[in-house]
Amino acid sequence: MRACGTPAARLGDISFLNCAPIRWGLADSGAVRDVDLFSATPERLAAELLSGGLDISPISLVRYLRHTEDLCLLPGIAIGSDGPVRSCHIVSRGPLEDLDGRVVALSEASRSTAALARMLLEDAVGVRPAYRTVRQDLDGMLRTAQAAVVIGDDALRLHADVPHGLTVHDTGALWRDWTGLPMVFAVWAVRREFAQTRPEVVRDVRAALTDAVGRARTHPMEVAAAAARESREGRAGALEVPVLLDYYRALDYSLGERQLAAIQEFAERAAARDETSVPMAVPMSA
Repeated sequence: MRACGTPAARLGDISFLNCAPIRWGLADSGAVRDVDLFSATPERLAAELLSGGLDISPISLVRYLRHTEDLCLLPGIAIGSDGPVRSCHIVSRGPLEDLDGRVVALSEASRSTAALARMLLEDAVGVRPAYRTVRQDLDGMLRTAQAAVVIGDDALRLHADVPHGLTVHDTGALWRDWTGLPMVFAVWAVRREFAQTRPEVVRDVRAALTDAVGRARTHPMEVAAAAARESREGRAGALEVPVLLDYYRALDYSLGERQLAAIQEFAERAAARDETSVPMAVPMSA
C-alpha cells in the first residue's frame, strides 16, 4: 500500500478493546506499517474524519448516518453483535420500567449507544426519562442519575463484575429481543473525496482490515492474551483472558445482508425520532 515510504492512508482505530483483534491482525500481517494509525474514542475519530484529519476510520453508526453526504460506508466490516454485546449497557439501580421521569446519564464517548438507549427506553420499554450527557464515569454518573449508559472497556468490566445493587442491561440483547435483528454499533467510513481520488488505497485498506479480522478469528488465544496485556495498561484494571475470549466470541465484525437490514431498521427508527434525517445506508462498491 505504501509509496516511497509514506503511509498510504490515515486510518482511525477505536482505542477500546473491541478493536484489539483488528490491531492484532494488522500487526500480525504487517499491514500496520502501511498506514498512519490513530487511536481514540469513536467521537474523537468521527471529528478527525469529518475535519480531514483521517481518511478512513471506524465511527459510531449515528455519526455515519448524519454525514452520508461527506462519507462512504466501507463494505464488509463493522462492529456489532447478534445478541448480547457485553460492552454497551444501560446500568440502573432497578428495572428499566422505573425510569419514567428519572434522570439517565449518557456517555459522551459514543452517540450510537446513547441514541440506541433512548430508543430502547422510550419506544421499547415505554418510559420517558430525562437525559444528561456527561463524561463517562459510572460512580459520578450515578451520583445524580438513576441510570447510566456506559460503553467500551468500562462496560466490559461491568459485565464481568456487576457492582452490588446495580443491574446491567445489555443494549445488544435488548435490541435483538425487540427487533429480531443484530445491532451494528460502529462502521468503517471513508471520506468521500478520498474514496473518489484514491480508490485503490481504499480497496487495499479494506482488504487489510478483512484479513486482520480473519487472522484474529483463527488465533483467539493469542488475541485475548494480547488484549489482556493491553487492558493492564489502563487505569481501571486488567481483564482476564477468559472474559476477553467470551467477549470476542460475542462481537461480530461482519457487514452482510442482515447487518445492512439492521442499519436500515435503526436508521428508520432514528429518523422517526429525529435522531437523524438519513433513512438509508448503502455501502460503496466493493
